Amino acid sequence: MTLSGRRILITGGGSGVGADLAKGFAGLGAEVIVSGRRPEPLNGIASQADGIRAIPADVTCEDAVADLYAAAGPVDIVIANAGASSSAPFGRTSLADWNAMLAVNLTGVFLTLRAGLNQMTGWGRLISIASTAGLKGYPYVAPYVAAKHGVVGLTRALALEVARKDITVNALCPGFLDTEMTERSVANIVAKTGMKPEAARASLAAHNPQKRLVQPAEVTAAARWLCGPGSDGINGQAIAIAGGEI
Repeated sequence: MTLSGRRILITGGGSGVGADLAKGFAGLGAEVIVSGRRPEPLNGIASQADGIRAIPADVTCEDAVADLYAAAGPVDIVIANAGASSSAPFGRTSLADWNAMLAVNLTGVFLTLRAGLNQMTGWGRLISIASTAGLKGYPYVAPYVAAKHGVVGLTRALALEVARKDITVNALCPGFLDTEMTERSVANIVAKTGMKPEAARASLAAHNPQKRLVQPAEVTAAARWLCGPGSDGINGQAIAIAGGEI
């Protein structure tokens, strides 16, 4: 499999899954654009492999997304990966927290995919990195769960709009990942409960019937499959990568 001659845009590309996606697609010969709010991590990823270029942007800002695509040039594959999480009991969730979670996890995906679709003239792939939180509920993260459910709904609706084109739209829904975001969740559990880090990490891994955290490389492998030969009929799917949790 090769993606030589294809250009791919990955938001949230400075760390975690986004960084793994960037290196994985660069390894297939694609020209990769990584984007995010912080230039330093993006430049660090761009320095690790040939064919990766960094363009900082805030996906919650419509003008910034437009500028991102203008700087990137025509893109064949878009992976809307930028996201964030926070936790609190629902009764103590502020409107500001609610709006912040929807802005980056849902509105950011909307702006990224809309701009990506509007510049596609032929073959294309639109992929959102959602979560098992888009397929089920988890306590204490209601805004995040609501946003990720929104991403899955957006994916399914848009897939029907483009079904007659040579474009597919899909969501990947990993469980708890072995990334920096999960480490922040571990730290939060430790701070609020006094649990030891190892026990906190195990409590998150326990959601997965395989009793482990999902590796970023597993998400990259699924994304590469969606862009490879034989994937044309995979459209409008929310694919769980969670060891059987969903």
